[in-house]
Amino acid sequence: MIVEAEACVHHPDPAVPGPAPRRADGPGTGPGDAPGTGAPAAGGAPAAGAGAARPTSRDVARVAGVSQATVSLVLGDKWRGRVSERTARLVRDAAGELGYRPNLAARNLRLGRTRTALLVVPALTNEFFARVYTGAAAVAARHGFGVVLYPSPEGVGPARDPFASARAALDGVIASSMAADALRAIRGTDLPLVMLDSDPADSAAAAHVNLDIADGMRQVTDHLLALGHRRFVHLSSAVPSWTFDVRGRALAACLGGVPGVGVRTVPAPLEVNGAREAAERALTAPGPRPTALVCDDDIVAAGACKAVRRLGLRVPEDVSVTGFDDLALATAVEPELTTVRLPAERIGERGMTALLDVLEGRPPERGDLPVTLMPRGSSGPPPAP
Repeated sequence: MIVEAEACVHHPDPAVPGPAPRRADGPGTGPGDAPGTGAPAAGGAPAAGAGAARPTSRDVARVAGVSQATVSLVLGDKWRGRVSERTARLVRDAAGELGYRPNLAARNLRLGRTRTALLVVPALTNEFFARVYTGAAAVAARHGFGVVLYPSPEGVGPARDPFASARAALDGVIASSMAADALRAIRGTDLPLVMLDSDPADSAAAAHVNLDIADGMRQVTDHLLALGHRRFVHLSSAVPSWTFDVRGRALAACLGGVPGVGVRTVPAPLEVNGAREAAERALTAPGPRPTALVCDDDIVAAGACKAVRRLGLRVPEDVSVTGFDDLALATAVEPELTTVRLPAERIGERGMTALLDVLEGRPPERGDLPVTLMPRGSSGPPPAP
């Protein structure tokens, strides 16, 4: 590959300047190079082994047959529309062959950026937030950014600043399933904030990325109504959060106008045993037993399934149970859980992309991400009267 790239010295891309001449008095430094790095050894690439000079952007430019400016454009991922794909490929190949790595500290100092984002989540115990981080980190890596994952010590309450000064250590903040006010101690008024799965009316955020939560609950209710259910209990998460409020309002709106339908709301802790106890109370309350338990979360639904069995009933023959999120837990229980799949990695990707757009002065993409009902064994027709 080096031989092919060096042959291209005589045929540079016409869209970019030719390679800069080498000075006879020593090595130069290009954008992102560490000062004091040496010139390449005779024959092309820098000599390998202990004490070998670190390759510079000038070395990459020479091997690829382009200018140092072109190397900076390509390795800074700003080449599209400015140089050809062929030239970009030559630069990347030359950099890989030489083992060139830009000096990120020098580049960040020059740009006034840390190239670091903070992702704040209510807890690390929920698989959903791990998947949000995976999506955000994948986009960040493609743009030379890092993502620091930070669980708020107070859950959905105010989050403490994890740094001596977040404004000096970060370029921006992404927060999932929280209120913008909870981030005031971290971001002050300076750092751009992108909110995920949070109130779109909150003006403190520079961008919002949301899931179509209301449509997810509509899909659940349509599914259960089509099966014939008319007596519902909503096991609502006791955690105060916009996303859970939306689920409750959507459920009430979907069932409120249907003749013969009754729905009762029972708060439930966001953990299995507490949810089991809440479901047991709902199933043993005076009056006709509900035939469907609609749960705000898969963890609550798992507790509800345990309650049904402990009362000597069956899922779904006596009581149908539905969840929300489609965590791994949903297919670990038996019967498997009917639930709403939330594209957690996708919302992380969109969140990081939105932050990059804000930092570059571009308008972030708009529109809620679609969600999908996953019908499984925990829902079926209600028992015969």
